Amino acid sequence: MNAPHFSATRRSVLATLAAAGATLAAGPALAQEWPAGKVITYVVPYPAGGSTDVLGRNIAQRLGPLLATNVIVDNKPGATGTIGAAFVARAQPDGLTLLGTTIGPQAIAPHLMGKLPYDPIAGFEPVITIGTIPHILVTAVGQPFQSVADLVAAGKAQPGQLAYASGGNGTILQMQAELLQQQTGTRFIHVPYKGDTPALQDTLGGQVQFLFAPAAAALPHIQAGKLRALAVTSAQRLPALPQVPTMGESGFKDFVVEQWHAVFAPAKTPAAIVQRLNAEIAKTLKDPAVTELAGKLGITLAGGTPKQLGDLQRADSAKWAKVIQGGNIKAD
Repeated sequence: MNAPHFSATRRSVLATLAAAGATLAAGPALAQEWPAGKVITYVVPYPAGGSTDVLGRNIAQRLGPLLATNVIVDNKPGATGTIGAAFVARAQPDGLTLLGTTIGPQAIAPHLMGKLPYDPIAGFEPVITIGTIPHILVTAVGQPFQSVADLVAAGKAQPGQLAYASGGNGTILQMQAELLQQQTGTRFIHVPYKGDTPALQDTLGGQVQFLFAPAAAALPHIQAGKLRALAVTSAQRLPALPQVPTMGESGFKDFVVEQWHAVFAPAKTPAAIVQRLNAEIAKTLKDPAVTELAGKLGITLAGGTPKQLGDLQRADSAKWAKVIQGGNIKAD
């Protein structure tokens, strides 16, 4: 009486095992067959000529031969990088459309702009972290501040009187100054500019008291004796400025802030493709020409696993959501 039931059950189990085996076998096969000569589009959500674009083009140029295909860069700027991000989130999850982006559209802008046409976490598969950019808290040499403690003390003594520059509302430059305010209870005036360059120029000119500046942009002026570096926002001191303390060493815990560049694919892109992309892009990061370019751009190349990028994105998203809500910060 039980034999027919057992036979049917056995057939069901064998069929399930066969299907599972086929799925497991498909992973390596997919990685070998993809992209099968099809062009890969590497979307940069910023205008041509910026650091994300320049570095992305160099990586794409070297990635193509590794995958036996062409990788073209497509600039889709606008809305602080969210237009390009939305485009990739809607793309087919076949590994032929990638997003080369930064912390802004993936961890900051979603908390500034209300409802976006994509979910910055659920809408993507993390591929690899390209690199990070530390920042330097700088002030003109004519300013009286010799340390972060001096700046904070002056801010508390003159609430709402000292001003800081940023490259615009919602930028990582503003986020860091807002984080400093919230950690210390000081109140500074935010002066947003249309870009990092004019913000740096007015800091040099003394029109504002301080700025959290990207390392590459600030270094020449520090070395020329025009800017004073009070602290760096990286976890470790910068080799180019060994005498400048970190924010942590200056007494500010949990103040490690680095802007990151990374590559994402649309959600549900097969794991085999994500892993292949991770491995091949990691090879491009070891190319001497890419290493040299990254150094000029002030980017510390990173690499790492997709999981590490996903963890970094979620941690930064939570951090900046709290800062944005606490400061009631709005995008332009």
